[in-house]
Amino acid sequence: MDIIVVIASVVLLSATNVHGRKDLAEPASAGGTDFEAFNCRAQSGSIMDFGGVGDGKTSNTKAFQAAITKLGAAPGGGQLIIPAGKFLTSPFKLASHFTLYLQKDAVILAAPEEAEYPVVDALPSYGKGNGPGMGRFTPFISGSDLTDVVITGDNGTIDGQGQFWYDKDATLKAHRPHLIEIMNTKDILISKVTLANSPSYHFHPVYSSNVIVRGITILANLTTKNTDGIIPDSTTNMLIEDSYIASGEDCVSLKSGMDDFGVKFAKPTSQIAIRRLTCITPTSSLISIGSEMSGGVSDVRAEDNTVINSESGIRIKTNPGRGGHVKDIHVRKITMDTMKWAFFMTGEFASQPNKNPPAATPPVIEGINLMDMTAKNVSTAGQLGGIKGHPFNGICMSNITIEMAKAPPPAPPAWNCSDVAGTSSTVTPPICPPLAAKGPPACKFPTDKLPIETVKLQKCPVQVSAKASGPSASPVGKAPSPSP
Repeated sequence: MDIIVVIASVVLLSATNVHGRKDLAEPASAGGTDFEAFNCRAQSGSIMDFGGVGDGKTSNTKAFQAAITKLGAAPGGGQLIIPAGKFLTSPFKLASHFTLYLQKDAVILAAPEEAEYPVVDALPSYGKGNGPGMGRFTPFISGSDLTDVVITGDNGTIDGQGQFWYDKDATLKAHRPHLIEIMNTKDILISKVTLANSPSYHFHPVYSSNVIVRGITILANLTTKNTDGIIPDSTTNMLIEDSYIASGEDCVSLKSGMDDFGVKFAKPTSQIAIRRLTCITPTSSLISIGSEMSGGVSDVRAEDNTVINSESGIRIKTNPGRGGHVKDIHVRKITMDTMKWAFFMTGEFASQPNKNPPAATPPVIEGINLMDMTAKNVSTAGQLGGIKGHPFNGICMSNITIEMAKAPPPAPPAWNCSDVAGTSSTVTPPICPPLAAKGPPACKFPTDKLPIETVKLQKCPVQVSAKASGPSASPVGKAPSPSP
């Protein structure tokens, strides 16, 4: 689907959003004079101070490298301001105690040149690329072993120019690059920006903790696979909220490594809160867990989300040799409209090619709580299949109403279930026998808060002129102390 159609869909959703939120695609403020961050920065500079040219044609690679090197080393931290304009650049790396701020109408364009994206090693929890002998291209924006990284602004855009990569898919020798990938990092905030046209994943935090995604827009080609929105991967204590995602793959996808690599690396994804999202994904799901979940996924809390025109609402994927676990998943207050499946769970998801044998231990799937949901125009209420001899246990469904799409007779079954076990209450249409045992009036949803939900951010200033202050300017603001 053309990106113009995607934008139109997002505008329409904002006008009819069931949560009554202001359109998050609008500028955060008229002047863009302050923003939230873990800590404010002592030094501030514009990309223009480092030779930036915002004509959409001139390379700004050297300007970004110089600016991040200078401001990233500034005592008290530094912030780089991107003014209105289109700034073309090759991939670049972020720094600790660093803020990348995009003003209104600012666009960072990813250079469409394969030679600028070297092939990098596979992540240790995967051990390879997603196909035989294939690696992965370096991400457009990346960082590793950092502390306190912020990408924010007045709804500026980071554009991956993914069509260049989609057109070359059949000839690529490695997997398409991610737009933003931050690894082994503590305290990450992405807010009030638009991420668009990523060659692959849009935001991929991996082996990281204390991550906040708030008030962003993600726009992708709706027919291109692997353009997932937000992918917490072996990452803990993360809050995702108040955002729009239109994607050709899952809007939020939770992962933790694959097969023997993920089992051995043993770094789970846990303590994840997902709330007040609006999602469009014709071929995938609002929230997907797996299939790469060999390090484990647990303590996921999702509520007050809307998904429209999607293949499925909630999806869990694994296979008999994958190992790991999916436990303590809590989802409530989801509104679904036009779905193939409201719920999709499978223990027979096709394994990806792997030179090493898969983990011998079957995965453990248990404690899946789904409640207080409505759906309409749904082809199949649930496609739920566990693993023979190792069923998915402890599935609880309560207060769920699904309106089935009209179909010519004979009508297909609303539910298809095998190798699953659990309880239910007040589910329409009547649920399948393996889940028909009477359960409590409501399934479980935690009442405590995750640590990331209690973090108090600082209000930090930013200059709004195109030139902004130089790298040797006087301090523009400093937080009294790190956030708890």
